[in-house]
Amino acid sequence: MDGDALYTIGELANRTGLSVRTIRFYSDEGVVPPTCRTEAGYRLYDAEAAARLDLVRTLRDLGVDLGTIQRVLEREIGVGEVASAHAEALDVQIRTLRLRRAVLRAVAKRGSTPEEIEIMHKLARLSDEERRRIITDFIDESFAGLDLDPGFEAKMRSALPELPDDPEPEQVDAWVELAELVGDPDFRAAVRRMAEYQAADLEKGTYPDDPAQLGQLTGEKIAAAIADGIEPRSDAARPIVDELVAAYAEAFGAADDAGFRRELRRRTEVGTDRRAERYWQLIATINGWPVWPAMTPSFEWFVEALRD
Repeated sequence: MDGDALYTIGELANRTGLSVRTIRFYSDEGVVPPTCRTEAGYRLYDAEAAARLDLVRTLRDLGVDLGTIQRVLEREIGVGEVASAHAEALDVQIRTLRLRRAVLRAVAKRGSTPEEIEIMHKLARLSDEERRRIITDFIDESFAGLDLDPGFEAKMRSALPELPDDPEPEQVDAWVELAELVGDPDFRAAVRRMAEYQAADLEKGTYPDDPAQLGQLTGEKIAAAIADGIEPRSDAARPIVDELVAAYAEAFGAADDAGFRRELRRRTEVGTDRRAERYWQLIATINGWPVWPAMTPSFEWFVEALRD
């Protein structure tokens, strides 16, 4: 534009692509006031006003409100400060849209009822802190007043759900299932019973030095037996059971007798809950970790093999 030229509101509209109505609105709001007026009262704008209008249009396209634009034009705040604030706001909007998309995809996959959709949307919208609090509240209640293996408790408290900003439908689905699981009173009671067994062992000094190694040994031996088609109450199962019971007796500092086997069966039964294993599978899915192979079938086999 010619720096000395003046333009009517219609000419300015043609040059900028904005409507006359929009330019008049900006003018009335004092955002892009006219440079002067004709004797008949018509507004005229110079090149500086046109440049000001271009900036207004750009900022409005980026979602900046007129009040903030006015402050920018009057040099009360810098464009960089406004851009930074709006970029952060857009980040939040983008995360929200991605989450909504994941919820909708999960809903489409599940064929959810209207009630389930509402629950899914509510749970998925929770902040990271709110999601973590649901799990920590569950752990606090399950372990309250019990002295547990510090390593085990630390593992439980460190493995918290971290739903990504752009989750897959499976991750949203897993989070909803996890929230429902830890809110189930029956599951909470089951986890509490497991914790009480561990606390009692620690108090008596009979807690194994490496319970994870025992669990791995049990899982591997029995998984192989199941793969070979060996039934838990069969003659072929006896050497496997004897080997495992001997390992447990040594770890607990006990004799391998009928009483120990009955106690081992009760202990294994209490600690064998498919929901507990599902808990860890859901955490892994939400956080994008590898999902461990299911070990519950091996321990269910062991419980059956230990029956009198």
